[in-house]
Order: sequence, then structure tokens, then C-alpha cells
Amino acid sequence: MTAAAPAEPAGGRRRRRNLLASIAAPLLDTLTHPHGPDRYLEMINPAWSTREVRAEITGVRHRSPGTVTLLARPNRIWRGFRAGQHVVLSTDIGGVRRSRCYSIVSSEHGLARQLEFTAHAEPDGLVSTHLQGIRPGTVVGLSQALGPFTLPDERPERVLLISGGSGITPVLSILRTLRDEGRAESVTFLHYARTAGSVAYRDELDELAASGVRMLRSYTRGEGGELSGRFSPLHLAGVPADVPAWVCGPATLVEAVREQWDRPAELRTEHFTAPTPVAPVIDLGEPTGEVVFAGSDRRAVNTGAPLLEQAEAAGLRPAFGCRMGICFTCTRRKTAGTVRRIDNGALSTEPDSDIQLCVTVPVGDVTVEL
Repeated sequence: MTAAAPAEPAGGRRRRRNLLASIAAPLLDTLTHPHGPDRYLEMINPAWSTREVRAEITGVRHRSPGTVTLLARPNRIWRGFRAGQHVVLSTDIGGVRRSRCYSIVSSEHGLARQLEFTAHAEPDGLVSTHLQGIRPGTVVGLSQALGPFTLPDERPERVLLISGGSGITPVLSILRTLRDEGRAESVTFLHYARTAGSVAYRDELDELAASGVRMLRSYTRGEGGELSGRFSPLHLAGVPADVPAWVCGPATLVEAVREQWDRPAELRTEHFTAPTPVAPVIDLGEPTGEVVFAGSDRRAVNTGAPLLEQAEAAGLRPAFGCRMGICFTCTRRKTAGTVRRIDNGALSTEPDSDIQLCVTVPVGDVTVEL
């Protein structure tokens, strides 16, 4: 009788897989040049990728007028999230890749590969309007989870959550997480909306109140809430002064809370505002040099415009979102040359560094992987 070979230690298996991956990846890139393996994989399944987070829409629900809630299943490139974070969601509209930031509404303790987002349609919102009609089976692009609007690893004994309008989404992620940890009774939640009918998660808020959350709602154009009117210090009655707070909503709400808060270290804020164009804060001088887009073998005379605009003028279509240096969708690798940010004047001279195309201009000759 032959003795069974001893099992290979887990650490050894991981090292062997990593070694094989380090050998296979360059070979695969060479064999699929210039398109890369992802362009071939997506012919089989649009959600497959070796580098990009992609997600299949598995459910669509319209919770309130002008909103759509999406359930999405990300591929295995997804690294997870912390309650309160957001992603940059990308989708093709009219043959152009468009990107916007959306908060994750899911609990940290929900299904490992199911994410929930809710988009509120804006009058001039190209992406939010498009998402109102999206169907299950559609594949969208996602960034990894972003943002510091999160709970500490050591949970506080009491928590104050305040949201207004669509700012409910990251706050609800935090609230769901605390409920799943058995901490519902530690939470006071203030939510501001125009009317009860405009609240996307109205039924769930009722359920959370029944589970022990101290729920205080105020409708600025209707009745039926536990409070009335816009935020007031009186709305904090009964909340101990040392309770840490998380606030998300319109800038007016965030500023109103901040003005009444005398403990900045215990206040975490996030607000939604309409994007405004970035204006240069310095004299950039006369443009010189040439821009090389190495990935597409294209060259252009430097016009002094942001690299995103110069790439589009050269016939390229890099992904972008906010066009103002916030979402990082247009980040690309600069392999050579010097660039300057137009919002703060910072220079980047190091080779092989990541830059944001929308707020970066070349200073002389520059090469970008695009």
C-alpha cells in the first residue's frame, strides 16, 4: 500500500500560484497585444476581466419617483468595501463611456458579491437619467470602493447619523451595518426630505425604527415626520454632546450642522454638489513640447489644455467622470516628462507615476499610457 503524499502547505500553494501568475500575465499581454486579454474575454462574457472591476446588474427597482435602485454582482477583481464608501460607476451611453460616483447602500455584512446603489435622476443628469431605464443583465464598470466616510473599526457606543435627500445612501449603508451587528439601539438617525413620498427607503426606515433605531424624520414641504422644518439645533435634543456624527446631504445641510458643532474631530461629513469647472489658479505660460499617447501610438503638439482634452482632440476616448479632479476615473500612467496640476500648481516630474488627465497639463514633452 502506497502512502499518500503529504499535503502542500497553504503558503506554498499561494506562492506557486503567484509565481505562475507573474509568468503568465506578461505572456498573455504579449499574445493579445495591442488589445489586451480583456477585449477577448468580454466577447465570451462582458463581466469577465483580468484587471477591471465589472458588475452585472441583477435587479432593478424604482422605490420612489425619479429614483432607481440597482443590485449588481461584481466580478472577482472586486476587493470589498466599508460601509459609507462609494464607487465610480461607468456605462456606455451612445457609444461613449460615462462615469459617475454612487454610494454603496449595502451592509458590510450582506452578501459578499451583491452591491446595491440608488441613483436619483437629475434634470441634466446624463448618467442618472440613463440608469432609470437600465435592465438586468447589463454589465457596468466599477472602481474599487473609495472614500473615508466610514465607521472606525472600534465602534462607538452611540452614533448620530444625519442625512438629507439622496445623502441617505451612504448613511443607510452605515445604519444597515450597525443593525446587522446588533447595534440598532445605539443609533439616532435624522433624515430630511421634501415629503414622505420622496424618501426612497421609506418602508425600511419604518422597519429600522421598529428594530430600536431612534428615527427622527423632517419633511420640509409636507407633514408626518417626527420633526418639522430644516435642521435646527433643537433637533439634537436628547443626543449627548459627545456622540460622534456622520452627515451627508446637500451642502446647506452639512454647513448648518457644522456651524452648530463644536467638536470637529467627532464630525464626519460628505456632501453632494453640482460639479463646477476647475479654473487654473496659476499662470501656466506658453505651451511647448509634444504629447505622446503611447498605448495608441499617437502624437500631438502640446496645446496647453488638460491632457483629457488633448487626448479627445487626438481622437482618443479615455474614460472620465467629473472632469474636475474628484472621481479619479481618468487616471492614467505618465511614463516620461513633467506635468502640472491646474487646480493647485503641483508639479509631477517622476516617471511611471499616475496622473489625472482632467486636471493635468503637460510642461514640455510628456508620454502617457493611453
